[in-house]
Amino acid sequence: MMRRRGLLKAGAALAALSGCGRSGTNIDVRTQEPWAMDATDLAAAIRAKELSAVDAVEMFARRIEKIEPSLGAFTHLDIDGALDRARAVDPSRPFAGVPFAIKDLYDYPGMPWRYGSALFREHRGGGKSPYTEKLEAAGLVAMGKTTTPEFGLLPTTEPLAFEPTVNPWNAAHSCGGSSGGAAAAVAARLLPLAYASDGGGSIRIPAAACGVFGLKCTRGRFSGQGEPKLAIPLSIHHPHTRSVRDSAAILALTETPQERLAPVGHVGPQRLAPLKVALSVNNALGRRADADVAAAVERCGRRLEEMGHLIEVVEATPLQSEGFPEAFTALWASGAFGIYQVATELAGVKPEESGLLEPFTIGLAELFRSTSEAAFAAGIARIQAVEADVDRWFGRYDAWLTPVVGTVTPKLGFLAGGVPFTELMARLADYVGYTPLHNACGTPAAAIPFGKSAEGLPIGVQIAAGKGREDLLLKVAYALEESDPWARELPAAAIV
Repeated sequence: MMRRRGLLKAGAALAALSGCGRSGTNIDVRTQEPWAMDATDLAAAIRAKELSAVDAVEMFARRIEKIEPSLGAFTHLDIDGALDRARAVDPSRPFAGVPFAIKDLYDYPGMPWRYGSALFREHRGGGKSPYTEKLEAAGLVAMGKTTTPEFGLLPTTEPLAFEPTVNPWNAAHSCGGSSGGAAAAVAARLLPLAYASDGGGSIRIPAAACGVFGLKCTRGRFSGQGEPKLAIPLSIHHPHTRSVRDSAAILALTETPQERLAPVGHVGPQRLAPLKVALSVNNALGRRADADVAAAVERCGRRLEEMGHLIEVVEATPLQSEGFPEAFTALWASGAFGIYQVATELAGVKPEESGLLEPFTIGLAELFRSTSEAAFAAGIARIQAVEADVDRWFGRYDAWLTPVVGTVTPKLGFLAGGVPFTELMARLADYVGYTPLHNACGTPAAAIPFGKSAEGLPIGVQIAAGKGREDLLLKVAYALEESDPWARELPAAAIV
């Protein structure tokens, strides 16, 4: 399946290149191609002049040209611009010359800014998000934009106005969402890392679907993040990476000093004192994850137990807090209602008439419209009460091990925005029953690859901790990465 044929518009120099990953390098490609390196190793190779920043952009551009047409991870590529940025990068920066891409929910000068929606099909960016500026200050070089579902509202990347992004391991399946393009690009080795964001699981869900590492940090860890119009800020920005050390290094470079949060700093692999870890496989509705997912979580628990940690299996958890799913859905829907109002104002008619919003976005907006002011206020109060319960929970446990989602990533279409609203909401309630709690309560959580289904699709497990304890999550993730090195295996899409 060949798609997006006109997307890649590289400079004339690209056409003269040959031999993927070999131009201008003396890296021993028999042991590891440069495109297979994580960002830390690639930055080291650039510092050592084994290849240049321009070489790195050209190398990934060649892979994108071969792989992207059948993957669909990008909405826009700017290879000529990336080459210019690579030539101008400050070589003293820690990730100087390492390519990355920006999720298409966020701005970048001159690039399309579509939000995955027909409403903004012709929209172009004019600035940069504060987080993009921090990433570029670290020396990273922007190559383009990655795909997202409409306004990042769904845990799959199948916007109805554009073509879907497929899973790099199996093109019939979803790559997750909303940072689906970012995770797919990193998994397929089209980039070492990619800017992602998470308002209800949107870093962790595609990380689990694509077999990469995804950390959702503590609320307030960065300035300029979160939706200012929401009653409770939900969204956190941080990259998808193939290694824990890349995630840890980027966090140290981008975190904002806060009065209420001790800085994480640079976290490396360290031996942990024995932890008390809660393990649960039941979702917010009290339903058990499917057999493959539950088995991966339980296997991870056994691995942690072998490392000397105390694992306590718990059936009832704060995930099953009464009224929380409904309260979170109303908060989430308030954002969709704002989008509905913008769409109506821009088109002069309601989205039902203009066709500029997906049925799911319209359904969420209607759900919010039908929620009384008193009921919404009660829902916010309920979320705040659950947050206090979760804080107490992490007074009892150092960490909490759960699934990321309830099933192995589904086939394309199962969670798409055109599924009838009531049916899709029921599917979402069962599937996304583990991640939103940590957005609502502000606690950090990471998706760690830890196994595959019988069909060979990745499965992720979620490790969460108390507010401000990204350091603990990274240390656990390092230990699990060493015991189960997920980055060594390439998905089918990465092999060309």
